[in-house]
Amino acid sequence: MPLSRKAVQMTAGLPPIGAEIPCSRLAVNVPIQIEGTLLSVDFRGGIKHRVDVNPDNPMESVRLRTVGHRMSAELPDGDETGGTLTIEQNDVDVDSPSTLTLTRKFPPMYELREVTSFTLTVERGEGEPLVLVTKEPMVLLAQLTQFPPRGDLYRLEKPVELVLPDDPAKVMAVIEKFPVKVGGL
Repeated sequence: MPLSRKAVQMTAGLPPIGAEIPCSRLAVNVPIQIEGTLLSVDFRGGIKHRVDVNPDNPMESVRLRTVGHRMSAELPDGDETGGTLTIEQNDVDVDSPSTLTLTRKFPPMYELREVTSFTLTVERGEGEPLVLVTKEPMVLLAQLTQFPPRGDLYRLEKPVELVLPDDPAKVMAVIEKFPVKVGGL
């Protein structure tokens, strides 16, 4: 009797289809340039993925649909009396571009490619918040020995440009690096 796809994935070390996996996140000393000012901030929060079938490689990988993503950071006190930065998922993740691939069965080794679009809200003092969106999705990469991760470091594939929603040609902020520890925090 052949094994179901779910049984094959579980024996292969992949998470079961339909599982929702929450992970804590901590990104320390993130260099972010906002309207020409370079800052260093610490983002804390979490992300939740739902495991989907990867039709391109169903036996060795799964797609990860982002179903929740929120992180925040305190702005350093200064001329503008500090404030907060908030990253939030800006839309329903309909095409699940993130993937988790089993690259070695024993001992297990995974390659994760996390693709997320988000809104960055900059709140300073009394004025209206500055709301920005990713020009292109943020791509984080990681080599993992287990999934869900337990304090593993993800790295940014390339800097993330943030723009005004109604003026995508004008870059208002850039996240230059995003060294984020995920899970087990």
